[in-house]
Amino acid sequence: MTDSKRCDIGSWFILISRFVLYQTFFINRFNTEPNALIIWGRCQRNLDIKKVKAILISHEHTDHIKGIEKLSARYRIPVYLTPKTLQYCKLQLPPDLVQSFSHGVNYGIGSFTITPFKKLHDAIDPHSFLVSCYDVTVGVFTDIGKCCEEVKTHFSKCHAVFLESNYDVNMLHNGTYPYYLKKRISGGFGHLSNDEALDLFTRHRSPYLSHVFLSHLSRENNCPDTALQTFLPHSKKIRVVVASREMPSDVFHILPNNGISSTNNSMVAYKQLSMFGC
Repeated sequence: MTDSKRCDIGSWFILISRFVLYQTFFINRFNTEPNALIIWGRCQRNLDIKKVKAILISHEHTDHIKGIEKLSARYRIPVYLTPKTLQYCKLQLPPDLVQSFSHGVNYGIGSFTITPFKKLHDAIDPHSFLVSCYDVTVGVFTDIGKCCEEVKTHFSKCHAVFLESNYDVNMLHNGTYPYYLKKRISGGFGHLSNDEALDLFTRHRSPYLSHVFLSHLSRENNCPDTALQTFLPHSKKIRVVVASREMPSDVFHILPNNGISSTNNSMVAYKQLSMFGC
């Protein structure tokens, strides 16, 4: 860090212990401890960083890999990514902590089964994930340019989803972003709009889907209430929650039989929602 006012943010999915899917972030601000906020986030939910089993990297963009080298090395956490992503992002990771995965091939981490699948995004080898444990499947559907058949098929298998709802079409069109960036975001290899996310939700949700966490909202081209109000008329009994960019969420208990509950003492599935918009 040469500029003390600079703020570097990274976001990844981390698997902790037997029952935890934990979305967290790294931030380096004002020359503080490099993983200060991951420790802060952990303390908010009394999660032990020493129980982290793996870090999953979906693609090589900075907001998905920043800080991983230090975190992995410090706590000896294995990092899972595709060989192409590793080659392109040039992360300096200890060889014994690098684990590769490939499209459609399931692998186990503790009690979790991970299913990686390809998606459309402007990266070298982008993937998303299903994470299954004890008859519950949680899907990660962020950084998606448009909904290909892989995305639709895997979405239909989930009890809960992190679903990108990145931008409102009118806000993006009338906003201050330059034309090339607007095209990148909306051009099929960028991000899902509120309406595109809703279409995936209404057409391809499973009969046992109970929770939707609207994620990766753009700070400039969306607002939480706009995204939420897009979904609520169509949600029926499904709980829809907007993921905060900065704060841990409540703790949610995901049941395999379409049950819906929220409790701070759940031991089945925790999610800290910290998504950063484009």
